Amino acid sequence: MSSSQRTLLLFNYDWDAVGHQRAGAARGMAFDEAGFDLFSFPSNARLAWFDMARFVRRLAGQAQSKGWTAVTSNHEQFGALAAALLAERMGWPGTPVAAVLACQHKLHARQVLQRVAPEANLDFVLLHAEYGASIPSGIAYPQFVKPVKAAFSVLAREVRNHAELHRHTRFGAWELWVIRRLVEPFERMAQQRLGPGLPSAHRMLLEAPVQADQFNLDGYVFNGDVHAIGVVDAVMYPNTQAFMRFELPSKLPASVQARALDVAHRFLQAVGFTHGLFNMEFFFDAATERLTVIEFNPRMAAQFSDLYLRTQGLDLHAVSLALAHGQDPASVPRTAPTAGAAASFVYRVFDAQQPVAMPDAHRRQALAEAFPDALLFAYPKPRGSMARDFKWLGSYRYGILHLGGRDLAELHERCKVASALLGWPAPCGEPVHHWLALTALAAPAPLHPPLPAMSNHEISP
Repeated sequence: MSSSQRTLLLFNYDWDAVGHQRAGAARGMAFDEAGFDLFSFPSNARLAWFDMARFVRRLAGQAQSKGWTAVTSNHEQFGALAAALLAERMGWPGTPVAAVLACQHKLHARQVLQRVAPEANLDFVLLHAEYGASIPSGIAYPQFVKPVKAAFSVLAREVRNHAELHRHTRFGAWELWVIRRLVEPFERMAQQRLGPGLPSAHRMLLEAPVQADQFNLDGYVFNGDVHAIGVVDAVMYPNTQAFMRFELPSKLPASVQARALDVAHRFLQAVGFTHGLFNMEFFFDAATERLTVIEFNPRMAAQFSDLYLRTQGLDLHAVSLALAHGQDPASVPRTAPTAGAAASFVYRVFDAQQPVAMPDAHRRQALAEAFPDALLFAYPKPRGSMARDFKWLGSYRYGILHLGGRDLAELHERCKVASALLGWPAPCGEPVHHWLALTALAAPAPLHPPLPAMSNHEISP
């Protein structure tokens, strides 16, 4: 793509801010940004008056004077849909609007999956109650409950009885206002585009609980052809539904990865997904060899872009930009991999009373010197926001660290040392307790060359 072409980035935060900067700098690309940060005040105050249609109309009116020729977003809540709507309006390459809506409306997606790949579906039923309303009787427990439209696993959990489901669906006036403002922009578009009779997205979905390992299939569609990029393994905190880390390369057999791609092909074809990146979350039970879909995300899983760059030399943000400009992702150049294994380590607490200390400047500097390839995100929050995280997510995610290693064993050892430098418990086994060992394990020279434009980075939403 020409360096004179300007690309509009919507809701460009966290991994996307890092990834687009990296990919753009490598190609001399110019960007503009629009949207707001849902997790940072006062930016998130714009939620009060956000209107999707008006937002897209305003951007369309600016496109010619700004010189935009493409738009992209990996933001699940608003960005992916807004980008699809703007691309449609401007005649730019983009994921079809109906396909984005079909993936994000979790009940509709289950219904489509039941038609095209029933063997990969779960038992499901709509909870016939508005948010905060009485829970109907006659529900067989346990159930896994989640919103028809949400992001970041918000309000998704297993409930064992009527009382737990009742407690889980009680909200204060402020919480109900936030939920409705988050869902309503999607609801309006879904009702317009997915046809009559579509159940409201202001509902919750009940699914059969699954106890199995979880994975992510990442891929893209170009000219209607589905291509796999890879599979990322998800590892949970013991006895929870909370992610502890995401790892590459995957331990999943190639034959099972091929099965996942086949299911993805059938589903994406059924919803008219002809262009764009996608992420399919799924379970695989090795004992029964059953593969079941959790959900389809009609966008890149931006958290994994850095992992693929380290292990495959493929920058998913460069792939996203190529697709936005109508170019074949197969033409995106690869760099030499810097690691044989890479992971996104997620730091959480599950007790609202447990204190969390953010690393000070000294600790961050020590991490940067010992691990030049580290990518750090810290998420300090006031007590009120932490309490909402515990209710909506079941835990407080206070940090994420990306690292590479020659293999998974070395990667985990590096994680232990890096975590000790940060003062955080390592999400990869027994922590390093003896500080005298740090000088040997965290040598000043990097174990791997630093990634292009990927020095230590911290974002505090």
